[in-house]
Amino acid sequence: MTGLWPPTTRVIPDSAAMHTLGIELAGILRAGDLVVLNGPLGAGKTTLTRGIGDGLQVRGPVTSPTFVLARTHPSLVGGAPLVHVDAYRLSSALELDDLDIDFARSIVVVEWGSGMLDGVAESWLDIDIVRPTGGSEQAPLPADDDPAEDEDIEDADRDDALDAEEPRRVTVTGYGPRWLA
Repeated sequence: MTGLWPPTTRVIPDSAAMHTLGIELAGILRAGDLVVLNGPLGAGKTTLTRGIGDGLQVRGPVTSPTFVLARTHPSLVGGAPLVHVDAYRLSSALELDDLDIDFARSIVVVEWGSGMLDGVAESWLDIDIVRPTGGSEQAPLPADDDPAEDEDIEDADRDDALDAEEPRRVTVTGYGPRWLA
């Protein structure tokens, strides 16, 4: 499948700008859209998704769905719901399909979704977030006594620790008929 050419690349200076990019992206998304976020731990995938959620005006808070795999955030203004998926623990497109997501009526954002889309959608946005080499080592992770105790607090602490204020290079590429227009 051919992507849009050339892909759009921006340098995003900090987490506030990553959040703003998410709000901007929300302005072009509609029901049936699929967004795949690729990047290392702490690249800003969840921060970008929070921005998308704010731009879509969905019920929040938008946090990483690591332990539940997917969270649905209904619209507060009658729009499409945001489905936020963490595919890190999934091994195939079949497992993604098993989540029974209503792709046609939702805006679906999949973190760690690279290679998981075979047969799932004919169009999607691929967003690659690159953080500087060694960036993930600059902020230590908080210690966890019991990782299952409070996943939302843990995820927020982990996101804050890994979302160091440093520039990221974000490349957006559209695939399929939806993004060729």
